[in-house]
Amino acid sequence: MSGRIFHAPFLEIHPGFELVGSYERSQKNIQKAYSGTHSYDSLEEVIQDEDIELIIVNTPIPTHFDYASKALRTGKHVVVEKAFTNSTAEAIELQKIAQEEGKHIFVYQNRRWDSDFLTVKKVYESGQLGDIVEAEFHFDRYNGAKSPKMHKELPGPGAGIIFDLGPHIIDQALYLFGKPTHVFADLRKTRPGTEVEDLFEILLYYPEMRVRLKAGYYFKVPVPAFQLHGKLGSFIKTRSDRQEADLDAGRKPQGDSWGQEGPNDFGVIQVDGGNPERVPSEKGNFMAFYENVFQTLRGSESPAVGVQAGINSMRVIDAAIESSRGKKVIKY
Repeated sequence: MSGRIFHAPFLEIHPGFELVGSYERSQKNIQKAYSGTHSYDSLEEVIQDEDIELIIVNTPIPTHFDYASKALRTGKHVVVEKAFTNSTAEAIELQKIAQEEGKHIFVYQNRRWDSDFLTVKKVYESGQLGDIVEAEFHFDRYNGAKSPKMHKELPGPGAGIIFDLGPHIIDQALYLFGKPTHVFADLRKTRPGTEVEDLFEILLYYPEMRVRLKAGYYFKVPVPAFQLHGKLGSFIKTRSDRQEADLDAGRKPQGDSWGQEGPNDFGVIQVDGGNPERVPSEKGNFMAFYENVFQTLRGSESPAVGVQAGINSMRVIDAAIESSRGKKVIKY
């Protein structure tokens, strides 16, 4: 799903990339969707292909470190899906390998270019709300069924909702507000028969504010996905970016209307002394991630979401797990 929806459509359209192929273990689908591509039978075939400059690691999380490190060691740049690795230690080791090989690591945090988050970022940076006292980000769903992807449901490295949905809102929070001083978290199991945590709440502490991050599967009536509360006012916004749904429906990521929300999805701002007002949404643009990858590889830019961003997110995840198990606040 990740390759079909989030990666291949952008590599096909971007003029700087050529989609070479995919490592497919069972079903062989890429050649049907993209003529001229190759279906590889093993990772070794991929990394030994000297024509390949960039490898996208979008396999189950427990394989990220192994696959990315092998790709780096054979002279490839890598894009690594979220969650970046199984732990902070693995993330730091990948950084070391990339430095030794002189290669780039890009962490695929496409949600920085969601229309809803871009709107939140614009409002925050405008200063209209004054000093922020509390921010709250949610990634909620209503689905008590287990995932058919068993690697998400079996206990072990990279399993559980904090590794699945957590990296999206953790990265957004760190990107907007920077590193916290401390982390507190509560992780729980709520679905019948689940073996992995499927509900989390994380508090990121800052000197003058706190950030609440939450995700779970039993939110029938969703709350606003983004809330900013400042000394001069508040802003709330639903999670309403359409890019994933449009990509899943087979639409190409191009055209003037791509990534555009309708008025019904606009957020609401209210500042002291004023009335509630609708804030037109920014246009979502996942292509910006791959444009940055291309420009970085050609020497014009630096990574928008580089290896340090991946390390920072993994530190929050590690701290959250430690906090929940020990029921204590962890220094970041």
